[in-house]
Amino acid sequence: MPPLQIPAGVGPAEVDAVRAGGRVPLWCPWPPLPDWMLTGVGWAGDVPAGAVATVSACSGPAPLGGPADVVLVAEEPGVGLGCWFAGIGGTDPGPVLGAAVSAGVAHAKIVAGGHPTPLWSVPSIDDRSVYVGEAKGLWLYAIAHPASAGYVLAEHVVLHDLTDSRPAELRYGALSPYLSAVR
Repeated sequence: MPPLQIPAGVGPAEVDAVRAGGRVPLWCPWPPLPDWMLTGVGWAGDVPAGAVATVSACSGPAPLGGPADVVLVAEEPGVGLGCWFAGIGGTDPGPVLGAAVSAGVAHAKIVAGGHPTPLWSVPSIDDRSVYVGEAKGLWLYAIAHPASAGYVLAEHVVLHDLTDSRPAELRYGALSPYLSAVR
């Protein structure tokens, strides 16, 4: 996996630093879910080539009560950042996603970049729920902590690509522990 860069905090300057890479979407729910905020951003890649993957974290109330965190990863095929955050082996979700897709209808339907985007639940470590799909020709992962927080994807979730624009009204919170913790 290419080097991962996670700023020590999150705010407009950190979002703009990740946006500068521009090759890979930086997803964020927009409009935000009620009482949710952006709690971290990062990217994987090297300086000459730019980002090959981005990550963002959002936090807010879980649909079933308590706090929830959702980590969103966009990546080119074969990078492995999404699998790493999801707790699944390998560098590509293809093997586990293939079984989920062939089993039937998508488990979540969101809008990403203005397009309907199906996501499928894939097996992972039991402390999180993981959904994988494709948006803008790249892998899209939504990793919810705790596992029951995955129900947030049953709500009307619209993802905005922050590389296109950064809403001035975007709210920021403390850095998500799911971006800073060693897995």
